[in-house]
Amino acid sequence: MHPAILSGGSGTRLWPLSRREFPKQLLPLVTPATLLQETAGRMSGKHFAAPMIICNRDHRFLIAEQLRGAGIPEATIVLEPAGRNTAPAAVVAALIASESDAGAIVLLAPSDHAVRNVQAFESAVATAVAAARAGALVTFGVTPDGPETGYGYVQRGAALTDAPGAYRVARFVEKPDRKTAETYLASGDYFWNSGMFLFSAATLLQEMAQEQPEILEACRKAVVKGRRDSDFFRLDETEFLASPSNSLDYALMEHTTHAAIVPVDIGWSDVGSWGSLWDIADKSGDNNVVRGDVLVAHARNCYLRSDGPLVAAIGVEDLVVVATNDAVLVTRRDAAQDVKKIVDELERQGRSEHIRHGGAPGKN
Repeated sequence: MHPAILSGGSGTRLWPLSRREFPKQLLPLVTPATLLQETAGRMSGKHFAAPMIICNRDHRFLIAEQLRGAGIPEATIVLEPAGRNTAPAAVVAALIASESDAGAIVLLAPSDHAVRNVQAFESAVATAVAAARAGALVTFGVTPDGPETGYGYVQRGAALTDAPGAYRVARFVEKPDRKTAETYLASGDYFWNSGMFLFSAATLLQEMAQEQPEILEACRKAVVKGRRDSDFFRLDETEFLASPSNSLDYALMEHTTHAAIVPVDIGWSDVGSWGSLWDIADKSGDNNVVRGDVLVAHARNCYLRSDGPLVAAIGVEDLVVVATNDAVLVTRRDAAQDVKKIVDELERQGRSEHIRHGGAPGKN
């Protein structure tokens, strides 16, 4: 298999730790390894080719350094001149993988998700490979543990006879309201859309030629006209920017007759907020998650982290407190999804604290 790891996000909901110039996938949020290193690690070994990282060119040296630190120096780092969402990235991955392997199977995954049960993940990938070899474009659907309204869902259809454990996709659905999410959970046929895919490169390119020829043509030219630059491969800027921006779900998976789903229970999290980090982290006896220079007295159900000054939390409940050297975030845990509003306000005010870590805070 050819791993293709997408590293283009900015992780605004994990401010103030995640910044535009140092986003969440480059941070050690769950284990001592960064999310990027964890992702590359579980997509390596005897069944995998060297990984391909598709990323923002501004992060290229940080990514190369982290891969070397994880013992993965042979990775191909593909530089996008600007983000064009996941459909063009998938096409680029398929085109590059096909150059060295005509029968390439591509495993496409975000760099900023957590998977706690790697053995179950490996088993699901093996199931998906069988489906992909039979012509399916596979998405991994996470077994929901609650009526989550922050994720899209995928409905499972009929079982695939030539790939036990895989099913046809009945439909993709948008993020539901709570009542609808509760009906999905009760049915047992709906799964969270994980954003991970596995497919034959040839099948993907064939389907994109039918459904999204503009994306395919632009990406093909961007790869052909791309150039090697030291350890990096730069896509041609003019050609890549000519591609429409679209997600793989919208561009292809919702239209193709080849869409399949492999349901998984792998300890998955998109690490999308401080609240989700609290959910998956080890906790103290008072249900607190404590990281860094933090003192706690009579606090409960809190996520408390300092990468800067001493933080003391006394008599508080259900809070997120995160301190860096130039910013402090305090929010209720159930409001942690709204951190993006602060990032938007920093942008509006022309400040720099959402862009980079610095010394004295203030405007640009």
